[in-house]
Amino acid sequence: MKINRKLFVAVVSLALCLAAWSSAAFAQPAAAPSPKSLAPNVRESKLASKLMAREMSYRVVLPAGYADAKAASTRFSTLYLLHGLTGNFANWTDKTKVAEYALKHNFIVITPDGGNGWYSDSVTVPNDKYESYIVKELIPEIDKNYRTLADRDHRVIAGLSMGGYGGLKFGLKYPELFYLAGSFSGAIGAAEFTEKTAGAIGKSLDAIYGAEGSEGRAANDVFKLVRDLTPEKLKAIPFLYVSCGNEDFLINNNRDFMKLLVEKKVPHEYRQHPGVHDWVFWDDQIREFLSVAARRQKASTGSSSSPAQE
Repeated sequence: MKINRKLFVAVVSLALCLAAWSSAAFAQPAAAPSPKSLAPNVRESKLASKLMAREMSYRVVLPAGYADAKAASTRFSTLYLLHGLTGNFANWTDKTKVAEYALKHNFIVITPDGGNGWYSDSVTVPNDKYESYIVKELIPEIDKNYRTLADRDHRVIAGLSMGGYGGLKFGLKYPELFYLAGSFSGAIGAAEFTEKTAGAIGKSLDAIYGAEGSEGRAANDVFKLVRDLTPEKLKAIPFLYVSCGNEDFLINNNRDFMKLLVEKKVPHEYRQHPGVHDWVFWDDQIREFLSVAARRQKASTGSSSSPAQE
């Protein structure tokens, strides 16, 4: 498969620049509301991160029955849900009905804060280690403080736009941690952007990944991670879920990725629906994705996503 990379980068970089000016495009920052405004099954916490050298906020959405004293020995699967560029940890619970949808499933949903760091370890800012923070600190923190099923067969990761890129990258780089990785409207070609091709957004990515052709770029290039899959690695990676709206400016990027998945025979599900790069599409997708996660768990483990008794 041949992809016109220069044309792709030019088109998407223009769209990203426009997105930075438009409130209808990427997830926008929102002031964290007071605890009184949170749904009854949502908790907000902070982790004193050593890797980030600061406190990192996150929210946890609990499934129905979690707080029931009679279910004190019950353990649940987890779903890590990543926000988009210019967004924050509160976006998913503020802008979608994920707290309501979670009540119909047996997943603890965690929404980390990824800043504008593309869920990667910066090569220039020592304490911007968003990738390592999630893998080495946040996941252990959740498994320690909540009744999780702390294994690969009961852990999922997904996200929107920048977070969609992050969800796929985590799934491909850490297949031992997740049985399913998902992307909604993913900015999957992020590792292609440089200051030369994408202006200010590209410059920020130069600071995160390094110069074009660097090891940092290669390590965070989702397309390359798939192209480099060996038959042995292919057996180990999680099932991938990719979706995008027909009218989304990232649709061609997602179509190219889908073609690569087909070429490499990567187990996946691709959905293309009417829609743009907005919260209407993402709200619908997280509702659908929770059902997909439950179904895929049953397929991978031979059991449903029902909570487990100790």
